[in-house]
Amino acid sequence: MHERRHNQRSSQLTGLLLPLADRNLILPNVAVAELIDYQASAFDLDTPPWYLGKVTWRERQIPLLSFESACGQKIVIGERARIVILNALGGLPELKFIALLVQGIPRSYKLDSQLSYVDVPLCALEQAAVQVGEQVAKVPDLLGLERLLVEAGLVH
Repeated sequence: MHERRHNQRSSQLTGLLLPLADRNLILPNVAVAELIDYQASAFDLDTPPWYLGKVTWRERQIPLLSFESACGQKIVIGERARIVILNALGGLPELKFIALLVQGIPRSYKLDSQLSYVDVPLCALEQAAVQVGEQVAKVPDLLGLERLLVEAGLVH
């Protein structure tokens, strides 16, 4: 009896719903290292539009990205803007974290292993769309974001 209950629990994971200007992203809790206040960062005009410069976190310089802009939409920095620090997954020694601009406080959701997928158009950096509570959330391609940084020469 005890074992079965344990199995049920392990099929649930906690996701974080990240509010962006024009969509929500959903990530497993473990992908997010920390939520920090928005800090304006200096960036170069020679860099791609989705690159918002670097933010300082725990004495590191972390590249800050706009997911909306990387998907071809415009950058919005609303009054509730925050920054989510994500654990980089690509194993690059010089890229341990990525900072993502979000518009508000991420909310925690219990996700079932049986996610219900929604058939909506996706941008190249979205792997899927799933139903989370009342809303549709996009699953971001974090490795794709890391590749963008590498291809743009922003990670050496």
